[in-house]
Amino acid sequence: MAKAKKAGKRINKKQLSAMLEGLFSTQPGKTLSLKEIFRTLGLNTHPMKMLAIDIMEEMTWDDFLDKVGDNAYALNTKGQVQEGKFIRKLNGKNSFIPDGDDKPIFVAERNSKSALTGDWVRVSFNARRRNHIKEAQVIEIIERAKDVFVGRLRVDKDIAFLTPQNDALVHDILVPKNKLKGGKTGDKALVRIMKWPDEEHRNILGQVIDVLGKSGDNDVEMNTILAQYGLPYKYPKNVENAAKKISGEITPQDKAEREDFRNTWTCTIDPADAKDFDDALSLKKLDNGLLEVGVHIADVSHYVAEDSIIDKEARKRATSVYLVDRTIPMLPEHLCNFICSLRPDEDKLTYSAVFTLDEDAMIRDFRLVHTIIRSNRRYAYEEVQKILEDNGVVDGTGQPAPEPKGRAYKGDFGWELCMLDRLAKKLRAERFRNGSVNFDSEELHFDVDEKGHPIRAYFKRSKDANKLIEEFMLLANKTVAESFGKKVRGKKPKVIPYRVHDNPDPQKMENLREFIAKFGYRVKTDGTKTAMARSINKLMDACDGKREEKVIQSVALRAMMKAKYSVHNIGHFGLAFDYYTHFTSPIRRYPDTILHRLLTRYQAGGRSVNEKKCESLCEHCSDMEQIAQNAERDSIKYKMVEFMGDKIGECYDAHISGITSYGIYAEIDENHCEGMVPMRDLDDDYYDFDEKNFILVGRRRHHKYQLGDPIRIQVARANLEKRQLDFTLAKD
Repeated sequence: MAKAKKAGKRINKKQLSAMLEGLFSTQPGKTLSLKEIFRTLGLNTHPMKMLAIDIMEEMTWDDFLDKVGDNAYALNTKGQVQEGKFIRKLNGKNSFIPDGDDKPIFVAERNSKSALTGDWVRVSFNARRRNHIKEAQVIEIIERAKDVFVGRLRVDKDIAFLTPQNDALVHDILVPKNKLKGGKTGDKALVRIMKWPDEEHRNILGQVIDVLGKSGDNDVEMNTILAQYGLPYKYPKNVENAAKKISGEITPQDKAEREDFRNTWTCTIDPADAKDFDDALSLKKLDNGLLEVGVHIADVSHYVAEDSIIDKEARKRATSVYLVDRTIPMLPEHLCNFICSLRPDEDKLTYSAVFTLDEDAMIRDFRLVHTIIRSNRRYAYEEVQKILEDNGVVDGTGQPAPEPKGRAYKGDFGWELCMLDRLAKKLRAERFRNGSVNFDSEELHFDVDEKGHPIRAYFKRSKDANKLIEEFMLLANKTVAESFGKKVRGKKPKVIPYRVHDNPDPQKMENLREFIAKFGYRVKTDGTKTAMARSINKLMDACDGKREEKVIQSVALRAMMKAKYSVHNIGHFGLAFDYYTHFTSPIRRYPDTILHRLLTRYQAGGRSVNEKKCESLCEHCSDMEQIAQNAERDSIKYKMVEFMGDKIGECYDAHISGITSYGIYAEIDENHCEGMVPMRDLDDDYYDFDEKNFILVGRRRHHKYQLGDPIRIQVARANLEKRQLDFTLAKD
């Protein structure tokens, strides 16, 4: 390989381009760092290095090279025709994500055929025009992501149509009248596609497979949300019947094989309306002054055999789904609310993480055992909170109840609850010292009437009682993961599903740093995990209670990666744990059931399971978790719009919660409902969108709208069909 000539005989751009082309062409598939490139070509002066970088950037633009990270390049060997996933947008600015890549490529609507979001397609890249973005066109739809759609029916004299719910289809779906299954105009229905568009016919032809009912009915609308995401809205009868055959009888053999905790004080603490109690805590003072705390988890895997009809349905669902007014359970009701649920005064089979702790919550001993328990008391969070406060706990201070002098603790089992709270607060303090990120977020809730109509909107914030349970669940999940995940000399760790959380996105952290600088805050964007986490916590503390608190928390959350399941452990950034898994909720999460089976197998001396098969299950569970969260968010949006629907014309104090190129999002201070002021209603000036700083700036008057600003809004429109709430700026 030719090297650059010495100073005085400097090579020109054409010569250096040929050298770079030769270097990469002889090493296809290899990624070369800038240092390697400079060393190989003998580029030892700053001007030559800068010229080489400029040339490689042009080669990247021309698709000859691929840029890998910030400081490396590789020969582009992918060719003009590629396969990948299609993403359709309502505005027609569609995109293609190549297989093995995450960089979207623009696909104009005219070049999209009839591809829909999630479809696996083959594209051809258009010839690149100077100063234009890279474009592709769909040449084949290889595999459809789905063929069932939910929407509203319109039945005319000769023909019927289904207008899909929020699916960016190019056209409505044509339904022959003999395929309506009794559906009428205004009904919500599920339609399966019989024929997709082709070169000759542009219509999409479908048949009704289920009529959900009339639009506007609460049950119909909630089922529509579930159907839109491909989630089940009713439980198969054959699976329910199989569950009902399980008696739940505890045999003498069950009792003989398990450690007996029935005479140890035990309780469950859950939301007031909960029925599926999948975790319980026990507490016992040992003779040596130490404390034994048991985290007892419903032994679902004892009742649900692997690959049984119940297991297959649970695996497909992978998670329970929590809409505003209902739960769509992963397991049949007979199991989740009765057989497996740790109901008070009933003998129950559990899988338990049992800890011996000192009064500083330091672990002196740990064992993982199958147990039998009998809960003494079922508490709601509010009951426990009251008992803690009656004993001197002040919520939010992090201080436990003081020792009562000369009297007993107040309330049912006051000593036990106050002791658990004291231990939990020590565990929590230690977790934050080690770098756990503290996002003390609020959740929007609605009270609904008997017809499902929302009558009150409010935020719930975790109190001491919630945090008590949270800390012991985290302790169990962490310790179980460490027990089986840590390497022992000469032994390979067993395969288990971890709950992993990667480090924050570097570019998004940089965006956060620049954004908060306007408010006078700082944050570390690099360094060790612990240093970054502590810096984020310091930021959250600094903006606590300030006007900008919610928007800073929102931007910080965007920088966080999504947690997921994987057999490949990378640790959990948010919790600052090197090992973490999900052990504590097998009634509502399938990964926990997988883990229980594997731990039982390994404790019996069984061999490690197939890694690829387990990873595939992890990916499925992660995908279903995300889908369930999207459905849950849509149900909240629907109730939010429904709640504000009878308040058209009313004015409220609000603050700006989001800024986009098409309008301002505002959250009402009184009830936390969020809507948008469309750009067309900001008619006092022409506004430019500063994307980097989340600001709209008027060209003439230079008026600014920025995140966190207080504004006064008027409710203008509430579109239930689109789940959209529109505001205008109030005249007063």
